[in-house]
Amino acid sequence: MNRDALTEVEYEAGSARAVFDRQRAAWLAEPFLPYQERLDALLAIETLLISHQEEIAAAVCRDFGQRSRQETLLLDVFPTVSGLVHARRHLKKWMRPQRRHTSLLFAGARNRVIPQPKGVVGIISPWNYPLQLAFSPLTSALAAGNRCMVKMAAKARTLCRLMAELVGAVLPRELVAVLPGVPAAEFTSLPFDHLIFTGSPASGRAVMRAAAEHLTPVTLELGGKSPTVVARDFDIALAADRILYAKLINSGQTCVAPDYLFLPEGRVDDFIAAARRLVAARYPRIESGDYTAITDQRAYQRLLDTLADAETKGARIVHPGPQADPVADLRKIPPALVLDVTDEMRIMQEEIFGPLLPIRTYRSLDDVIADINARPRPLALYLFTNDKAVRERMIRQTLSGGVGINDCAVHVAQHDLPFGGVGHSGMGQYHADEGFLEFSKLRPVFIQAPRTAVGLMQPPYGPTFERVLAWLMRLRHL
Repeated sequence: MNRDALTEVEYEAGSARAVFDRQRAAWLAEPFLPYQERLDALLAIETLLISHQEEIAAAVCRDFGQRSRQETLLLDVFPTVSGLVHARRHLKKWMRPQRRHTSLLFAGARNRVIPQPKGVVGIISPWNYPLQLAFSPLTSALAAGNRCMVKMAAKARTLCRLMAELVGAVLPRELVAVLPGVPAAEFTSLPFDHLIFTGSPASGRAVMRAAAEHLTPVTLELGGKSPTVVARDFDIALAADRILYAKLINSGQTCVAPDYLFLPEGRVDDFIAAARRLVAARYPRIESGDYTAITDQRAYQRLLDTLADAETKGARIVHPGPQADPVADLRKIPPALVLDVTDEMRIMQEEIFGPLLPIRTYRSLDDVIADINARPRPLALYLFTNDKAVRERMIRQTLSGGVGINDCAVHVAQHDLPFGGVGHSGMGQYHADEGFLEFSKLRPVFIQAPRTAVGLMQPPYGPTFERVLAWLMRLRHL
């Protein structure tokens, strides 16, 4: 196939079901995928990502309309590859059965827990980090020994077709299948043994309803409005440096981007001054290939409407970069700081997913905590402080999927930390050994001893039973 001339794949109705049936048959023939086969599959994907990274970057750029090659390599390819390396290095330990304590009444017996593959796992990924958010959960599911089917977002169609070809060349479809063009309704209607979805809360509810038909367990990664708090003790310039990097990378189209910012009263002008220096240096022209386009016209117009709504309702808009006007033909919106925001504005009600940063001020940390806790639980919370007491208070009195201290978004790149949401921002997690466990059935196995005290507890009940039971009750455990 000529990858430079890839055209839309004609989808054949029912083909997802056919792939599912093949994978289910393969799982029934070999329910426990051996260590070496899992290792080989992980290495095969790692190798193809490294070998074809430039093609991947070109495909993602085509799907976005404009996305820098460097951002795709740094934020999609590299974390996926390093996650595969991490899984390979820890796989043998993760697969090892665990010995468990045996109750006193069953002295001589043995308990252990064996992590076993669930079967066929469905993965539904979004468009904003189309490689990482498909292949990172695939890494966890494959490490756990599952067969996997991947549905990538329709907006990532060029990359999806490329990955279907590349993966199909190194792994059998009975093990991993990337499915271009498959409708969401057909995919989610399949009786998967586990389903993971990354996207909006509204779509997550629909996925969960479809999964409930088969009692399929789900992992949902749903995003949300991630708050960012700068404490009084922290250097504003350094905070601005790190916050704006995470906010403007991928033009803010990041599920863990800082969504809104709390600054101490009297520090807004300092933040704006730092922002002007940073944005002018990093994005002197938003037409540049370093500044990513908004994914499509609908999202572009939504962001313009959100900004207009805030301004109409009294917000003050500050463009810290040299440009203030959007570039319609490129679907690019210049970075904007939105001041004097209120809860009546759309920008404080919806996840932004763009280069707009609303800023609120505060007098007391109590007010910040109350504001955060009054909203749905976010996927991430960011706090900039060197004060341990402030840090511990914020962590203990709020709840979010993850926490970043003195930086934003980079907690996702820590492969030994689980990644997942809570409440409105999702359920379940992947990455690290928690990801391996998410896609495994921890199967308890009890092996009885040749001789057992349980026989003393059988009817007809008499004095021996009473003495043994009283002894066990005194010990207060079994």
